[in-house]
Amino acid sequence: MNYRTILVNLDTDRPIKPITNAAVDLASQVGARLIGLCAAQAFLSPFSMQATSYAVTSAMQQMYKDLEDRMEQVYQEFRAVVAGRVELEWRAEMIAPTEAIVEAARAADLIIMAAAEGAHSGDSYRTADPATVMLRAGRPVLIAGSGKNAIPVEKIVVCWKDTREARRAVVDAVPLISFAKDVIVVSVSSKPDASLRRSNADVVSYLTRHNVKARSHISKSADETIGLLQSVDQSGADLIVSGAYGHSRLRELVFGGVTRFLLDEGGRNRFMSS
Repeated sequence: MNYRTILVNLDTDRPIKPITNAAVDLASQVGARLIGLCAAQAFLSPFSMQATSYAVTSAMQQMYKDLEDRMEQVYQEFRAVVAGRVELEWRAEMIAPTEAIVEAARAADLIIMAAAEGAHSGDSYRTADPATVMLRAGRPVLIAGSGKNAIPVEKIVVCWKDTREARRAVVDAVPLISFAKDVIVVSVSSKPDASLRRSNADVVSYLTRHNVKARSHISKSADETIGLLQSVDQSGADLIVSGAYGHSRLRELVFGGVTRFLLDEGGRNRFMSS
């Protein structure tokens, strides 16, 4: 599989140059076209809705006008940054950004989003939630670290735990992993055993068959999250690949410790599948 189309989400209230540069850089590496998406929804507080119908209508009209103006500004900035480097498409939607991304994901192989300040923070009318996008979009999500202007893929850490989500993430990430010069398949356990070593070896073998230079690293730690963090920090990886899984059927509300940390960690580039 190759990435033919990449969808990048552009927030109305944040600078778009870093995430656009990162998306263009990646799209040019893999030979993909780029869809730029900007979405936001007009919203009046319950207090504002208590005004006269004329005042409410006027306020809503002004909000729509302000959003249209801002989206046009984002579009012009987006075009200027892309500047013919990759084929592009533009989409502007007057709906909640999370819903817009989930809907548009059917047209793309990969979604790129800027890091959020916490997995569920922000205004849902103007800010997309990466966790919900991952659960609903049916596409892998690459969350670029805060302020990153590029997404290098020379050194990649695969956070391996033998789950459906991690297996999915490895397959989804192959087009990126194939560019890497060094791929480390990392597992963490308080009691590493032969089964774990076989599991890691199978992933390394799978990647080798895709012409990827991969190696296994098994870390012994009583705390999975801490052990994984230490391994990632020591590796100096450009990108972290992992499954997004939880310990509850209510995954919209409860993610596992590693997944929660990766969602909340703003400084790293993370590729996640669910």
